[in-house]
Amino acid sequence: MVVDDDDDIAGFVAFNLQVHGFEVVRARHGQEALELMETRRPDLAVVDWMMPHMDGVELTRRLRAEPLTSALPVIMLTAKGMTVDKVVGLTTGVDDYLVKPFDTAELMARVSSTLRRTKEFREVSPLTGLPGNARVTREIVECIKSGKDYSVGYIDIDRFKPVNDVYGFDRGDQFITTLARSVHRAATAAGKPSVFLGHIGGDDFVFICHPDQVLPLTKHMVTDFEASADELYDPEDAQRGYIEVPDRRGGKQRAALVTLSIGVAESKAGGRKFNDHRAVVAVASEMKKVAKSQPGSYVAIDKRHSKAEPTDLPPLA
Repeated sequence: MVVDDDDDIAGFVAFNLQVHGFEVVRARHGQEALELMETRRPDLAVVDWMMPHMDGVELTRRLRAEPLTSALPVIMLTAKGMTVDKVVGLTTGVDDYLVKPFDTAELMARVSSTLRRTKEFREVSPLTGLPGNARVTREIVECIKSGKDYSVGYIDIDRFKPVNDVYGFDRGDQFITTLARSVHRAATAAGKPSVFLGHIGGDDFVFICHPDQVLPLTKHMVTDFEASADELYDPEDAQRGYIEVPDRRGGKQRAALVTLSIGVAESKAGGRKFNDHRAVVAVASEMKKVAKSQPGSYVAIDKRHSKAEPTDLPPLA
């Protein structure tokens, strides 16, 4: 969205964005932009500072106050070059500046970099800082394209729900961040080639590595996590080895302390090969279910040589 009351400048910006493949919607002032936001959902707003009815700073302030537009990236067009003016804009939530006059190359560079930063930010888990679903999918696709040997592991915390039920979500988040630190330490210890780590939501994590790294990697993360997780329980629960979870009948059920279930899909020369990233995820999910059927922490690795892929290919979740 381009918001500017100057038709020449708005036209210049809109034309160059369209030439580079962007769809553009225009607004002449802040109020019109807010009204358009109700029906259009732009990926970025290029906003002039000085406009009638509502200037760019006030528009940015309004955008940040609304849940649906609070994360919308904003580039401010301004003739003001004073540091104090930029500080005012930045404190209201402006992401970047273009000082007039500017050329096409600078416009496109700032638009592209702002969109890239926003995309990367949205793909990162706010709890763990690890890449999310979209990045995980791209990494698996790249592995398939490369033709190299690789393994994809799907990690899940066993009996995580009782932890949330008894201790609350804040304590539950501590278990998740603890697992994130454990898998990161394990990945660091695994050395080269580098291990990719992703957090796809809740207590579910993914790693991508060379098949030879799977066993030392998972052994390290399981040992590290179990030791760290024990310290998150109340002392009496940790000592007796279980927590008591209230049931619907007013009684209490025992839930053992958390462990890890890890399912691994393997692609290597002379073994199984995949043509679709969803098939990789399906096999890793299948192996995770196998791991969950076993007591304690368990790693289930798919060693089948069949090249057949599942017909039911669920999304990464």
